[in-house]
Amino acid sequence: MNEPDPRRWRLLGLLAVAQFMLILDVTVVAIALPNIETDLGLRRETLTWVVSAYTLMFGGLMLLGGRAADLFGSRRVVLTGLGVFTLASLTTGLAQGPEVLLAGRVAQGIGAAMLSPAALSVVTKTFDGEERNKALGIWSAMGGGGSAIGVLLGGLLTAGPGWQWVFYINLPIGLVVFILLLR
Repeated sequence: MNEPDPRRWRLLGLLAVAQFMLILDVTVVAIALPNIETDLGLRRETLTWVVSAYTLMFGGLMLLGGRAADLFGSRRVVLTGLGVFTLASLTTGLAQGPEVLLAGRVAQGIGAAMLSPAALSVVTKTFDGEERNKALGIWSAMGGGGSAIGVLLGGLLTAGPGWQWVFYINLPIGLVVFILLLR
């Protein structure tokens, strides 16, 4: 019987960091909302869509993202979703008005809906037995950690360099994970 590839734990680490980033994005943005509202002159109704557009696309399209992974291959969908999410983060950070801001959040949600189920598929196919249980535990912990750390990081970024950085923080993470996953 062949030994499992030792790189599988590195792969899990990269996919878990990507999942961390997707979940972090929900809470980190929520903290920046008052600053976004002030800087862009948004009405309260528009402001609620900054969070809702992302979460609706992310949650609403996950089944489609999982099916796309089945049809086109998990690796391809992971990379595409990560690329869409990362580019949409740049677009959203550069927004000067509500249209670009909301379009960027919709695109981020679409990228997340592609990435998350495809990455989970890779994790479940890569690990077996007890290792799969550990891998899924790590995966889940990173998602939970992203939610908790997002509140703190959102405050630090908003008070420091500005609300745009709650989106820009995804750029180096997304690029590094993308490049390492290509290998």
